[in-house]
Amino acid sequence: MTSRPNILLITADQWRGDCLGTVGHPVVKTPNLDAFAETATVFEQHYATTAPCSPARASLYTGLYQMNHRVIWNGAPLDDRFDNIARAGRRAGYVPTLFGYTDTSPDPRVHDPNDPALSTYEGVLPGFSVRQPLPEDDKPWRSWLAARGHDPASFDTLHQVEPEDGELISCKAPRYSKDETQTAFLTDSFFNWLGEQDAGKPWMAHISFLRPHPPVTVPEPYNAMYDPENGPEFKGAESAWQEAAFHPLVSALQEYQHLSSHIPGANGHARDLTRQDLKRLRALYYGMITEVDAQLGRIFTALDQIADDTVIIFTSDHAEMMGDHWMLGKGGFYKESYHIPLIIRGPGVAKAGRVSAFTSAADIFPTLLDVLSLEPKHKPDGSSLAPYLRGQTPTGWRDAALYEFDFRRLLQFFPEELRRSCQAGGASALTRLGTDWQYVHFSGLPNLLLAANDEKGGIENKAESEPAALIQNMNALLSSRMRHNDETLARTMVWEYYSN
Repeated sequence: MTSRPNILLITADQWRGDCLGTVGHPVVKTPNLDAFAETATVFEQHYATTAPCSPARASLYTGLYQMNHRVIWNGAPLDDRFDNIARAGRRAGYVPTLFGYTDTSPDPRVHDPNDPALSTYEGVLPGFSVRQPLPEDDKPWRSWLAARGHDPASFDTLHQVEPEDGELISCKAPRYSKDETQTAFLTDSFFNWLGEQDAGKPWMAHISFLRPHPPVTVPEPYNAMYDPENGPEFKGAESAWQEAAFHPLVSALQEYQHLSSHIPGANGHARDLTRQDLKRLRALYYGMITEVDAQLGRIFTALDQIADDTVIIFTSDHAEMMGDHWMLGKGGFYKESYHIPLIIRGPGVAKAGRVSAFTSAADIFPTLLDVLSLEPKHKPDGSSLAPYLRGQTPTGWRDAALYEFDFRRLLQFFPEELRRSCQAGGASALTRLGTDWQYVHFSGLPNLLLAANDEKGGIENKAESEPAALIQNMNALLSSRMRHNDETLARTMVWEYYSN
């Protein structure tokens, strides 16, 4: 092994944590990740800290919960004072190189007001060198497709597919092939860069795949790989309106979730879909996952010869409701939106290790610091996973997942009285998900106590019928919140700061 390992962080946007063959999904085929898992450690209860993309990635990159990094939505800036994985990589002597995107809005205080960086949420995490960007407009990918013979005049409808008689959700394939997806494009870019690296000189890269993020469309053979009738039962109430009546935030999310975000050219809301529609959409989502898995297989094969010198981390930023609770996308308080995959392989990592403890996206940054033998420039909220990677069980580990959702951008969808209540008390939800209970604390809305393992997905509020459990979870959540006060400068006295 070299003195420093190669480091590859792979994220696949909006990938559900249950959608892996290696964790027992009854339908989804992920043969390459399953094989990879046999040489790695799989974290079965891994959770994002928040949603949507920018807030979730801020936690992944800095090791902080939203309560401390304060990125509350796409476009909210990340405070420049925070350390992150790329800056840490540079301190260790790497040139951290990005393929894709980080969705990091820059701190406006360190930019001129006229800087175009302040006009988009698609900024780059400070410290990264960008080899191949993939912004929301897909322009680099489209240029690549044009070079392969595709007509640029057709790019505005690139993801739209032929309709199927009698079906709102068409499972037809788009015009591009399985070798021409955004995933293949970024994989090829990574291989080009990898071939330029000097032998024996460690490298650090982050491949940020877009898929299985919407729009939900995938080329042959993946579009027809899954029968819509095959799949687990959907979580939630019997109807969308019953789901909306359960809690005001659910009702607001239903107003917010338009079909056009998932289905190119569609009108209406996700709540308008039938179970049959959702099954067909889910079958395409499964196909998108298998498409990404195929490209991951190319990467794993290419890196097999240097496996003893390379740390590979596979994860996601957040998950996808994909029909559960009559929702699409991410956000709210249901765990289906936050449970994400995490598989880590590298020198000294326990092979075929399984971890059932609750782990967090905030743990990635401190884990990388541990691998690189570095100290952080701020105090992370997460903890290093290094003991688990060595096959050990750390003492004092958390007994629940913690995640947040700031919904101030959704207040327009609330009744006026509730909107005023949230504006007065803050529009956020803080969730503690344990083995038995899920407690959700709101500012200005009814709190929830849900059975964590309810087969229907937790649609009965037991806050009144289980007072002892309610108090226990309220106290545990408050203690967790207090433990995550910023400790960056509170760890020692000023005269002791550099001596410790």
